[in-house]
Amino acid sequence: MIAGAEVDARTYLLPDAVTWSSIALGILAALALNSFEPWLSAGAAVARAAATASALVLLRWGYGRIRGREGLGLGDVTLAAAVGAWLPLALIPFCFALATGAALVTVVFARLRGKSIAATMKLPFGAFLCPALWLVFYVGEFSG
Repeated sequence: MIAGAEVDARTYLLPDAVTWSSIALGILAALALNSFEPWLSAGAAVARAAATASALVLLRWGYGRIRGREGLGLGDVTLAAAVGAWLPLALIPFCFALATGAALVTVVFARLRGKSIAATMKLPFGAFLCPALWLVFYVGEFSG
């Protein structure tokens, strides 16, 4: 996740090696961490990954229809699938809330520093979603 955040912050692109391997590792972790029903757990991780990615595909499509330009890249969609693979269903909204909240705070601070903020300004969402996934996963592990 550190590599994904760093590359996205610099280039506005999420490397496929990071996103796709995160999905695969999330499914494998679900399989390995549930000794009672490993295949059910892995299947649930696949379903969550597909549902989370689908939600972002719809958001991406809707934004494109309304605004006439791309708002989310396909790397963000793939990273969303990784979020779904790694996190329980109840924690997925918290992960996205943390990432979008951090992005919003970053924009507000940029504005307070006098930077011009335009509707067409690019923001590397993966740079916020990667650490949010990591934090929510570990907070969920330690609190549950």
